[in-house]
Amino acid sequence: MTQAEQVQAILTALSQVIDPELGIDIVNLGLVYDIELSGSTATVTMTLTTMGCPLGSFLEEEIKRQVTNVDGISACLVKIVWYPVWTMDRISDQGKIALGITGE
Repeated sequence: MTQAEQVQAILTALSQVIDPELGIDIVNLGLVYDIELSGSTATVTMTLTTMGCPLGSFLEEEIKRQVTNVDGISACLVKIVWYPVWTMDRISDQGKIALGITGE
């Protein structure tokens, strides 16, 4: 599997991680900013919808569980960042439809 294929497989795995408050996966919410691979370790750089989110540790464990199920990945580091700041503009069209958010 190429590195690009692994990154895509990781994104697919991350789409199984649902934000319990919003009921939408973290990929469609736009919370995942980057995925870096180094050997069999994946580093997921992401944010949360709000600082002090009480579900941060739950999401981190789910992310690690999903990512380490991807072929060739044995470890996952989760790096939480606050820049760029998450806004609703980062939600995918699919996520907006699921949340009932419509355009102007």
